[in-house]
Amino acid sequence: MEAVAPLRMTDSDPEVDRLYEDFAALGLSPLWTQTRNLMPLTPSPSARPHVWRWAEVLPAITRSGALVPVGRGGERRATALANPGLDGRPYATPTLWAALQFLGPLEVAPAHRHSQGAFRFVLEGEGVWTVVDGDPVAMRRGDLLLTPGMAWHEHQNVAPDPMVWLDGLDVPLVQQIDGGFFEPGPDELTDRSTPTFSRSERLWAHPGLRPIAMTSDPRNSPLVAYRWADSDAALTAQLELEAEGYPGVIEAGHAGIKMVNPTTGRDALTTMRTELHRLRAGTKTATRRDVGSSVWQVFDGEGTFTLEGSEITVGRGDLVVVPSWCALAVSAATTLDLFSFNDAPLFEALNLARTLVTEPGSATALISTMDARRAEEENR
Repeated sequence: MEAVAPLRMTDSDPEVDRLYEDFAALGLSPLWTQTRNLMPLTPSPSARPHVWRWAEVLPAITRSGALVPVGRGGERRATALANPGLDGRPYATPTLWAALQFLGPLEVAPAHRHSQGAFRFVLEGEGVWTVVDGDPVAMRRGDLLLTPGMAWHEHQNVAPDPMVWLDGLDVPLVQQIDGGFFEPGPDELTDRSTPTFSRSERLWAHPGLRPIAMTSDPRNSPLVAYRWADSDAALTAQLELEAEGYPGVIEAGHAGIKMVNPTTGRDALTTMRTELHRLRAGTKTATRRDVGSSVWQVFDGEGTFTLEGSEITVGRGDLVVVPSWCALAVSAATTLDLFSFNDAPLFEALNLARTLVTEPGSATALISTMDARRAEEENR
Protein backbone atom coordinates (compact mmCIF):
# COMPACT_ATOMS: atom_id res chain seq x y z
CA MET A 1 0.00 0.00 0.00
CA GLU A 2 1.37 3.39 -0.98
CA ALA A 3 1.11 6.56 1.07
CA VAL A 4 -1.60 9.00 0.11
CA ALA A 5 0.03 11.76 -1.88
CA PRO A 6 -0.79 15.26 -0.62
CA LEU A 7 -3.01 17.36 -2.84
CA ARG A 8 -0.87 19.77 -4.83
CA MET A 9 -1.81 23.06 -6.42
CA THR A 10 0.16 24.84 -9.11
CA ASP A 11 2.96 26.85 -7.63
CA SER A 12 1.95 29.89 -9.62
CA ASP A 13 -1.64 30.13 -8.33
CA PRO A 14 -1.79 33.43 -6.41
CA GLU A 15 -5.17 32.57 -4.88
CA VAL A 16 -3.73 29.43 -3.32
CA ASP A 17 -0.74 31.40 -2.02
CA ARG A 18 -3.08 33.93 -0.41
CA LEU A 19 -5.17 31.10 1.06
CA TYR A 20 -2.09 29.61 2.74
CA GLU A 21 -1.05 33.03 4.02
CA ASP A 22 -4.50 33.52 5.54
CA PHE A 23 -4.36 30.04 7.08
CA ALA A 24 -1.02 30.87 8.71
CA ALA A 25 -2.30 34.19 10.06
CA LEU A 26 -5.28 32.40 11.61
CA GLY A 27 -3.20 29.63 13.13
CA LEU A 28 -4.50 27.00 10.69
CA SER A 29 -2.65 24.22 8.88
CA PRO A 30 -4.21 22.30 5.95
CA LEU A 31 -4.18 18.53 6.26
CA TRP A 32 -3.35 17.97 2.60
CA THR A 33 0.12 19.47 3.07
CA GLN A 34 0.83 17.38 6.20
CA THR A 35 -0.51 13.90 5.43
CA ARG A 36 2.85 12.17 5.13
CA ASN A 37 4.01 13.57 8.49
CA LEU A 38 0.76 13.03 10.40
CA MET A 39 -0.18 9.62 9.02
CA PRO A 40 2.93 7.64 7.99
CA LEU A 41 2.51 4.07 6.78
CA THR A 42 4.46 2.83 9.81
CA PRO A 43 5.81 4.63 12.90
CA SER A 44 8.72 6.92 12.08
CA PRO A 45 10.30 7.70 15.47
CA SER A 46 12.74 10.52 16.02
CA ALA A 47 14.45 8.48 18.77
CA ARG A 48 17.37 6.38 17.56
CA PRO A 49 18.65 2.96 18.56
CA HIS A 50 21.56 3.58 20.89
CA VAL A 51 23.84 1.85 23.41
CA TRP A 52 25.42 3.27 26.56
CA ARG A 53 28.46 1.27 27.65
CA TRP A 54 28.56 0.54 31.37
CA ALA A 55 32.36 0.64 31.37
CA GLU A 56 32.21 4.20 29.97
CA VAL A 57 29.31 5.71 31.88
CA LEU A 58 30.03 4.28 35.34
CA PRO A 59 33.28 6.27 35.86
CA ALA A 60 31.50 9.49 34.89
CA ILE A 61 28.57 8.75 37.18
CA THR A 62 31.01 7.96 40.00
CA ARG A 63 32.76 11.31 39.51
CA SER A 64 29.45 13.07 40.12
CA GLY A 65 29.42 11.58 43.62
CA ALA A 66 32.45 13.64 44.58
CA LEU A 67 31.43 16.83 42.81
CA VAL A 68 27.63 17.15 43.09
CA PRO A 69 25.87 16.98 46.47
CA VAL A 70 22.55 15.22 46.91
CA GLY A 71 19.85 17.87 46.81
CA ARG A 72 20.91 19.51 43.55
CA GLY A 73 18.64 18.74 40.60
CA GLY A 74 15.39 17.36 41.97
CA GLU A 75 17.00 16.22 45.25
CA ARG A 76 18.61 13.26 43.51
CA ARG A 77 22.03 12.66 41.98
CA ALA A 78 20.56 11.07 38.85
CA THR A 79 21.99 11.29 35.33
CA ALA A 80 19.58 10.66 32.47
CA LEU A 81 20.25 8.76 29.26
CA ALA A 82 19.73 11.32 26.49
CA ASN A 83 18.75 9.74 23.18
CA PRO A 84 20.81 11.31 20.36
CA GLY A 85 17.71 11.65 18.19
CA LEU A 86 15.72 13.76 20.66
CA ASP A 87 17.50 17.11 20.27
CA GLY A 88 19.27 17.11 23.61
CA ARG A 89 16.21 16.36 25.73
CA PRO A 90 17.01 14.09 28.71
CA TYR A 91 14.80 11.25 27.48
CA ALA A 92 15.64 7.72 26.44
CA THR A 93 12.51 7.70 24.25
CA PRO A 94 9.55 10.08 23.85
CA THR A 95 7.73 8.23 26.66
CA LEU A 96 10.49 6.77 28.86
CA TRP A 97 13.05 8.38 31.14
CA ALA A 98 16.03 6.29 32.23
CA ALA A 99 18.78 7.46 34.54
CA LEU A 100 21.62 6.17 36.66
CA GLN A 101 21.35 7.32 40.26
CA PHE A 102 24.40 7.49 42.56
CA LEU A 103 24.16 7.47 46.36
CA GLY A 104 27.40 7.69 48.29
CA PRO A 105 28.34 6.02 51.57
CA LEU A 106 26.02 7.03 54.44
CA GLU A 107 24.22 9.55 52.23
CA VAL A 108 20.50 10.31 52.44
CA ALA A 109 18.24 11.48 49.61
CA PRO A 110 15.30 13.28 51.26
CA ALA A 111 11.65 12.48 50.70
CA HIS A 112 9.58 13.79 47.83
CA ARG A 113 6.73 12.61 45.65
CA HIS A 114 5.54 13.27 42.11
CA SER A 115 2.89 12.29 39.60
CA GLN A 116 5.37 10.31 37.51
CA GLY A 117 5.52 6.57 38.16
CA ALA A 118 8.98 5.17 38.87
CA PHE A 119 11.01 2.07 39.62
CA ARG A 120 14.59 1.19 40.54
CA PHE A 121 16.53 -1.78 39.22
CA VAL A 122 19.77 -2.73 40.97
CA LEU A 123 22.60 -4.03 38.82
CA GLU A 124 25.04 -4.57 41.67
CA GLY A 125 25.64 -3.78 45.32
CA GLU A 126 23.53 -3.47 48.43
CA GLY A 127 23.30 -1.31 51.54
CA VAL A 128 20.62 1.13 50.32
CA TRP A 129 17.06 1.21 51.62
CA THR A 130 14.36 3.14 49.80
CA VAL A 131 11.48 4.23 52.03
CA VAL A 132 8.18 4.15 50.10
CA ASP A 133 5.24 5.77 51.89
CA GLY A 134 7.01 5.13 55.17
CA ASP A 135 7.89 1.49 54.39
CA PRO A 136 11.68 0.78 54.32
CA VAL A 137 12.56 -1.50 51.39
CA ALA A 138 16.00 -3.09 50.97
CA MET A 139 17.69 -2.69 47.58
CA ARG A 140 19.95 -5.53 46.41
CA ARG A 141 21.40 -6.85 43.17
CA GLY A 142 18.70 -7.95 40.73
CA ASP A 143 15.84 -6.45 42.73
CA LEU A 144 13.13 -4.29 41.18
CA LEU A 145 11.68 -1.68 43.52
CA LEU A 146 8.53 0.29 42.67
CA THR A 147 7.61 3.88 43.45
CA PRO A 148 4.08 4.44 42.06
CA GLY A 149 2.99 7.97 41.20
CA MET A 150 2.48 10.26 44.24
CA ALA A 151 4.07 7.76 46.64
CA TRP A 152 6.48 9.41 49.07
CA HIS A 153 9.99 8.03 48.65
CA GLU A 154 13.44 8.66 50.12
CA HIS A 155 16.72 6.74 50.17
CA GLN A 156 19.50 6.03 52.66
CA ASN A 157 22.82 4.29 52.15
CA VAL A 158 23.99 2.62 55.36
CA ALA A 159 26.99 0.95 53.69
CA PRO A 160 30.62 2.16 53.42
CA ASP A 161 30.46 1.91 49.63
CA PRO A 162 28.48 3.90 47.04
CA MET A 163 25.66 2.38 45.05
CA VAL A 164 24.43 3.05 41.50
CA TRP A 165 21.11 1.84 40.14
CA LEU A 166 18.86 2.29 37.14
CA ASP A 167 15.85 4.58 37.52
CA GLY A 168 12.94 4.33 35.10
CA LEU A 169 10.09 6.85 34.95
CA ASP A 170 7.34 7.99 32.59
CA VAL A 171 8.57 11.60 32.83
CA PRO A 172 8.35 12.43 29.08
CA LEU A 173 4.78 11.13 28.85
CA VAL A 174 3.56 13.04 31.90
CA GLN A 175 5.29 16.21 30.74
CA GLN A 176 3.81 15.95 27.25
CA ILE A 177 0.25 15.70 28.58
CA ASP A 178 0.79 18.36 31.28
CA GLY A 179 -0.07 16.02 34.13
CA GLY A 180 2.90 16.51 36.46
CA PHE A 181 2.93 17.51 40.13
CA PHE A 182 5.91 17.53 42.51
CA GLU A 183 5.98 17.92 46.28
CA PRO A 184 9.08 17.99 48.50
CA GLY A 185 8.99 16.24 51.84
CA PRO A 186 10.89 16.74 55.10
CA ASP A 187 14.65 17.12 55.02
CA GLU A 188 15.20 14.36 57.56
CA LEU A 189 14.71 10.68 56.78
CA THR A 190 11.34 9.55 58.11
CA ASP A 191 12.42 5.98 58.90
CA ARG A 192 16.03 4.87 59.42
CA SER A 193 15.27 1.21 60.10
CA THR A 194 16.73 -1.46 57.80
CA PRO A 195 14.42 -4.49 57.88
CA THR A 196 15.17 -7.55 55.77
CA PHE A 197 11.63 -7.51 54.39
CA SER A 198 9.39 -4.52 53.89
CA ARG A 199 5.83 -4.45 55.19
CA SER A 200 4.54 -4.66 51.61
CA GLU A 201 6.45 -7.92 51.09
CA ARG A 202 5.24 -9.39 54.37
CA LEU A 203 1.67 -8.72 53.25
CA TRP A 204 1.76 -9.34 49.49
CA ALA A 205 4.78 -11.47 48.52
CA HIS A 206 3.10 -14.84 48.91
CA PRO A 207 2.36 -16.52 45.54
CA GLY A 208 -1.33 -17.07 44.93
CA LEU A 209 -2.31 -15.76 48.37
CA ARG A 210 -4.14 -12.51 48.95
CA PRO A 211 -4.94 -10.86 52.29
CA ILE A 212 -8.71 -11.13 52.81
CA ALA A 213 -8.81 -7.75 54.50
CA MET A 214 -7.40 -5.99 51.41
CA THR A 215 -10.47 -5.75 49.18
CA SER A 216 -9.58 -2.91 46.82
CA ASP A 217 -7.64 -3.37 43.57
CA PRO A 218 -5.03 -0.60 43.36
CA ARG A 219 -4.08 0.50 39.87
CA ASN A 220 -0.40 0.14 40.78
CA SER A 221 0.98 -2.89 42.55
CA PRO A 222 0.81 -2.81 46.37
CA LEU A 223 3.95 -5.00 46.31
CA VAL A 224 6.89 -2.63 45.97
CA ALA A 225 9.76 -5.16 45.87
CA TYR A 226 10.28 -7.92 43.30
CA ARG A 227 13.28 -9.91 44.47
CA TRP A 228 16.00 -11.40 42.28
CA ALA A 229 15.83 -14.75 44.08
CA ASP A 230 12.21 -15.16 42.94
CA SER A 231 12.92 -13.91 39.42
CA ASP A 232 15.95 -16.16 39.04
CA ALA A 233 13.97 -19.20 40.20
CA ALA A 234 11.15 -18.47 37.75
CA LEU A 235 13.51 -18.06 34.78
CA THR A 236 15.44 -21.19 35.73
CA ALA A 237 12.24 -23.22 35.99
CA GLN A 238 11.05 -22.16 32.53
CA LEU A 239 14.26 -23.37 30.88
CA GLU A 240 14.24 -26.58 32.92
CA LEU A 241 10.66 -27.30 31.85
CA GLU A 242 11.60 -26.62 28.22
CA ALA A 243 14.42 -29.17 28.50
CA GLU A 244 11.88 -31.66 29.89
CA GLY A 245 9.57 -31.07 26.93
CA TYR A 246 6.97 -28.84 28.59
CA PRO A 247 5.73 -25.37 27.53
CA GLY A 248 6.55 -22.14 29.32
CA VAL A 249 9.27 -20.31 27.39
CA ILE A 250 8.67 -17.43 24.97
CA GLU A 251 10.55 -19.27 22.24
CA ALA A 252 13.28 -21.89 22.09
CA GLY A 253 15.93 -21.09 24.69
CA HIS A 254 14.25 -17.83 25.72
CA ALA A 255 12.60 -17.52 29.15
CA GLY A 256 10.82 -14.36 30.26
CA ILE A 257 8.72 -12.94 33.09
CA LYS A 258 6.95 -9.67 33.72
CA MET A 259 6.24 -8.06 37.05
CA VAL A 260 2.52 -7.85 37.79
CA ASN A 261 0.12 -6.40 40.30
CA PRO A 262 -0.82 -9.34 42.59
CA THR A 263 -4.36 -8.02 42.98
CA THR A 264 -5.16 -7.90 39.26
CA GLY A 265 -2.50 -9.80 37.30
CA ARG A 266 -1.92 -6.68 35.23
CA ASP A 267 1.30 -4.69 34.96
CA ALA A 268 2.84 -3.61 38.24
CA LEU A 269 2.83 0.03 37.06
CA THR A 270 0.09 1.62 35.00
CA THR A 271 2.26 3.17 32.26
CA MET A 272 5.35 0.94 32.18
CA ARG A 273 5.94 -2.79 31.80
CA THR A 274 8.94 -4.33 33.56
CA GLU A 275 10.42 -7.66 32.47
CA LEU A 276 13.36 -10.03 32.94
CA HIS A 277 14.59 -12.30 30.16
CA ARG A 278 17.07 -15.17 30.10
CA LEU A 279 18.55 -16.65 26.92
CA ARG A 280 20.50 -19.89 26.82
CA ALA A 281 23.97 -19.62 25.32
CA GLY A 282 23.65 -19.90 21.53
CA THR A 283 20.01 -18.77 21.44
CA LYS A 284 18.85 -16.24 18.85
CA THR A 285 15.43 -14.69 19.18
CA ALA A 286 12.95 -13.97 16.43
CA THR A 287 13.12 -10.48 14.96
CA ARG A 288 10.26 -8.34 16.20
CA ARG A 289 8.94 -4.85 15.77
CA ASP A 290 6.70 -3.34 18.44
CA VAL A 291 4.73 -0.15 18.49
CA GLY A 292 6.16 1.52 21.58
CA SER A 293 9.71 1.83 22.83
CA SER A 294 11.88 -0.02 25.33
CA VAL A 295 15.09 0.23 27.33
CA TRP A 296 17.20 -2.86 28.08
CA GLN A 297 20.01 -3.40 30.57
CA VAL A 298 22.30 -6.42 30.51
CA PHE A 299 22.13 -7.89 34.01
CA ASP A 300 24.65 -10.61 33.28
CA GLY A 301 26.32 -12.36 30.35
CA GLU A 302 27.31 -11.36 26.83
CA GLY A 303 25.46 -11.23 23.56
CA THR A 304 24.44 -9.18 20.54
CA PHE A 305 21.53 -6.84 19.88
CA THR A 306 20.64 -6.55 16.20
CA LEU A 307 18.79 -3.27 15.63
CA GLU A 308 17.53 -2.57 12.11
CA GLY A 309 20.23 -4.93 10.81
CA SER A 310 23.11 -3.35 12.76
CA GLU A 311 24.81 -5.59 15.32
CA ILE A 312 25.81 -4.26 18.73
CA THR A 313 27.76 -6.49 21.09
CA VAL A 314 26.78 -6.04 24.74
CA GLY A 315 28.02 -7.09 28.15
CA ARG A 316 27.13 -6.66 31.79
CA GLY A 317 25.62 -3.28 32.61
CA ASP A 318 25.30 -2.01 29.03
CA LEU A 319 22.07 -0.14 28.27
CA VAL A 320 20.27 -0.29 24.92
CA VAL A 321 17.32 1.80 23.77
CA VAL A 322 14.93 0.42 21.13
CA PRO A 323 12.63 3.01 19.50
CA SER A 324 9.10 2.28 18.35
CA TRP A 325 8.87 -0.15 15.41
CA CYS A 326 12.62 -0.74 15.39
CA ALA A 327 13.53 -4.27 14.31
CA LEU A 328 15.08 -6.08 17.28
CA ALA A 329 16.70 -9.50 17.63
CA VAL A 330 18.94 -10.71 20.45
CA SER A 331 21.49 -13.51 20.45
CA ALA A 332 23.34 -14.92 23.45
CA ALA A 333 27.05 -15.72 23.43
CA THR A 334 26.77 -16.93 27.04
CA THR A 335 23.74 -17.31 29.29
CA LEU A 336 22.29 -13.83 28.93
CA ASP A 337 20.09 -12.16 31.55
CA LEU A 338 18.33 -8.95 30.51
CA PHE A 339 16.16 -6.44 32.35
CA SER A 340 13.75 -4.46 30.18
CA PHE A 341 11.11 -1.81 30.63
CA ASN A 342 8.75 -0.44 28.01
CA ASP A 343 5.60 1.59 27.45
CA ALA A 344 3.40 -1.31 26.26
CA PRO A 345 0.61 -0.71 28.84
CA LEU A 346 0.08 2.75 27.40
CA PHE A 347 -0.26 1.55 23.81
CA GLU A 348 -2.46 -1.38 24.81
CA ALA A 349 -4.81 0.91 26.73
CA LEU A 350 -5.11 3.16 23.66
CA ASN A 351 -5.59 0.15 21.32
CA LEU A 352 -2.45 1.15 19.42
CA ALA A 353 -0.34 -1.93 20.20
CA ARG A 354 0.98 -3.78 17.16
CA THR A 355 3.73 -6.37 16.79
CA LEU A 356 5.46 -7.81 13.74
CA VAL A 357 7.40 -11.03 14.36
CA THR A 358 9.68 -12.76 11.88
CA GLU A 359 11.02 -16.15 12.92
CA PRO A 360 14.74 -16.84 12.29
CA GLY A 361 15.30 -18.12 8.76
CA SER A 362 11.73 -17.37 7.71
CA ALA A 363 10.32 -14.70 5.44
CA THR A 364 6.85 -15.16 6.95
CA ALA A 365 5.76 -12.45 9.34
CA LEU A 366 2.99 -12.63 11.92
CA ILE A 367 0.95 -9.54 12.75
CA SER A 368 -0.30 -9.55 16.32
CA THR A 369 -2.86 -6.93 17.38
CA MET A 370 -4.83 -6.53 20.57
CA ASP A 371 -6.88 -9.69 19.94
CA ALA A 372 -4.65 -11.84 22.15
CA ARG A 373 -4.76 -9.25 24.90
CA ARG A 374 -8.55 -9.10 24.80
CA ALA A 375 -8.78 -12.90 24.97
CA GLU A 376 -6.47 -12.91 27.97
CA GLU A 377 -8.66 -10.33 29.74
CA GLU A 378 -11.86 -12.26 28.97
CA ASN A 379 -10.42 -15.50 30.36
CA ARG A 380 -9.43 -13.99 33.71
